[in-house]
Amino acid sequence: MCNNMSVVVGVWQYQSPFILIPRNKFRITTAKLIQPSPPMNPPKRVVVCGGGVIGVCTAYFLAKKGAAVTLIEKSEVACAASGKAGSFLALDWCDGGPLEQLARASFNLHRSLSDELDGSQSYGYRPLNTLSLTVTESQAPAATSGGASLPSWIDGPARGSKTNGTVETTAQVHPRLFTRTLIERAVERHGVEVVIGKLERVVVDEGRVGSVVLEGGRVVEADAVVLALGPWSSKLGLLSSLFRVYGLKAHSIVLEPREPNAITPHALFLSYHPSIRGKTLDPEIYPRPTGEVYVCGMSSEEEVPDDPDEIRGKPESIEMLKRVAKTVSSHLGEETVKAEQACFLPCTDDGVPVIGEVPGIKGCYVATGHNCWGILNGPATGGAMAELIIDGNSSIVDLKRFSPARFVAPTKT
Repeated sequence: MCNNMSVVVGVWQYQSPFILIPRNKFRITTAKLIQPSPPMNPPKRVVVCGGGVIGVCTAYFLAKKGAAVTLIEKSEVACAASGKAGSFLALDWCDGGPLEQLARASFNLHRSLSDELDGSQSYGYRPLNTLSLTVTESQAPAATSGGASLPSWIDGPARGSKTNGTVETTAQVHPRLFTRTLIERAVERHGVEVVIGKLERVVVDEGRVGSVVLEGGRVVEADAVVLALGPWSSKLGLLSSLFRVYGLKAHSIVLEPREPNAITPHALFLSYHPSIRGKTLDPEIYPRPTGEVYVCGMSSEEEVPDDPDEIRGKPESIEMLKRVAKTVSSHLGEETVKAEQACFLPCTDDGVPVIGEVPGIKGCYVATGHNCWGILNGPATGGAMAELIIDGNSSIVDLKRFSPARFVAPTKT
């Protein structure tokens, strides 16, 4: 995993994978991209800690606005959830909740970024249709689903199909390719420096951030610091003293179908009933434009290890996902398994991301807790953070609902 990079004296150099995918043949609406700020003299020095999609998006938009950005990552860019996620994008699935504005803005930013970065070819951006299905192992394959029309490759006991999204409202990217394409452009076009190193502490002097210290003693001076540490936010005392971020361990497999051209772009959300021990499961299946099929599910709260390279999936969870895949489709047999993996999703107790300036520390910002919507909400989070840090406020989305100040009890007069 994450083997397309090399490290030279602690500074990361990018070597990009490339895939060829036909361009979308229909018209999509392009959102207005984040506008660059006037040149800063000297440029604001910003250190972004965390090489997942949230940190990378933040670094990208900060650099576009003229900041001098250093991205610090302990292991490798997109080595955890940002390289192993389903990367499903939805325009309106968060409507009616606190994420509505963030999700809608970010969905549209994904479209604009795809236009800007040739996303259909460089990281597999494509709109797709989305179905929900009920699958019961003990039933015979259905001659008809009794609902929305099913693609021919779904030839298992699937029933009650419903259309949850269309090419206008749902889409996908390849998570690792998306995250790495963004950092590649940030390095090549905007001078972002990527350093492989472990964050030891944030140095604060008289209520203002001044630098970060890495393991081994290296000091990186900063006018602002962004802590985009995902589930590892709980490992930093500065954040864990304010709020809790816990890790939800999610399992996934990546399959290589024998006939990839037979697999149509339909994302599947399942209500899955095993024939024994009948607890209903909620796995998800995402065909990718690379020819792979991604299957995920089987989540549980667990302690997050210090090193992302130590994360291993539970064998019984992986076997269950294989069973789901071959039950849904004869094209997805076990002999096609390319990867068996797990990652941790960063979750907060109130289910809302934490995005904003840390109370009491000027110039110290946090962006974490995006749960399963990290890839979707990465662009709007990064763009909003860039505006907040450089311009003093965000026009993309109102960040008040996401402020870490919500965890601080108001002082009584």
